Amino acid sequence: MAHEHKLEIFRGLVKFKSNVSKIWGVLIFLSFVTAIEVVLGIYKPEVLTQNFFIGMKLLNWIFIVLTLVKAYYIAWDFMHLRDEKSSLRRAIVWTPIFLVCYLVFILLYEADYIYKVFTDGYLSWNF
Repeated sequence: MAHEHKLEIFRGLVKFKSNVSKIWGVLIFLSFVTAIEVVLGIYKPEVLTQNFFIGMKLLNWIFIVLTLVKAYYIAWDFMHLRDEKSSLRRAIVWTPIFLVCYLVFILLYEADYIYKVFTDGYLSWNF
């Protein structure tokens, strides 16, 4: 017993008439987000490369957030998570988000520790 997939994106803000038009809409959205990433990667605005937030440049945070948005949206639309029960959606979506945040925290914390060890003189820079 098959059921129809929802033909809307952005929680119903944009509605489509067919699956083909919906695929084109999703393609345009993902292309737009990718284009923003590419433009920011090429030009690297000074404001975003000189300001830091939690030990990392703002530009890097923007890349991480945009990548997570694309990954979430691909799973939401192409893996049809929107048609599943909310508990399954949460299990699939929130687990990787938590793990990525945890990984970023661990990487920043350890990198800061290693930097302090080298700058305080316990070890010397040998590379």
